[in-house]
Amino acid sequence: MRTAGTISNILHHKGPSVWTISPQATVFEAIELLARKNIGALPVVEEGRLVGIFSERDYTRKVALEGKTSHSTKVSDILTANVATVTPQDSVEDAMRLMTEKHIRHLPVMENGKMVGLVSIGDMVNWIISAQTAAIDQLEAYVSGR
Repeated sequence: MRTAGTISNILHHKGPSVWTISPQATVFEAIELLARKNIGALPVVEEGRLVGIFSERDYTRKVALEGKTSHSTKVSDILTANVATVTPQDSVEDAMRLMTEKHIRHLPVMENGKMVGLVSIGDMVNWIISAQTAAIDQLEAYVSGR
């Protein structure tokens, strides 16, 4: 079963607001923000430009396992650069394929060089469940003659 829909549909449903962090912030500040907002990743933005992404995975692999301290390490020292991105026009299916191939859980959504949102694997799963539920409801209505 193919999944219809675009990233724009997901952003319209969830809203475009995105929490970001500066590359000059400490890892501790980033972890605090992740915990406070109950999110798993933060786009790293400098002067309105996306320079990378910081995730829980970055913390565990590049701080905790290497014996660094979160209070003195800067986000810029451990962020993931060369971030995979999508556009609002990309399909949900293509975005999921990209996430699977690159083993990532978050994708910044870019339009004309500006970040307009962020989608997570959870957003994708919720979208697919909703789309499949709607399709099943339509089929049941058709079969029953409602």
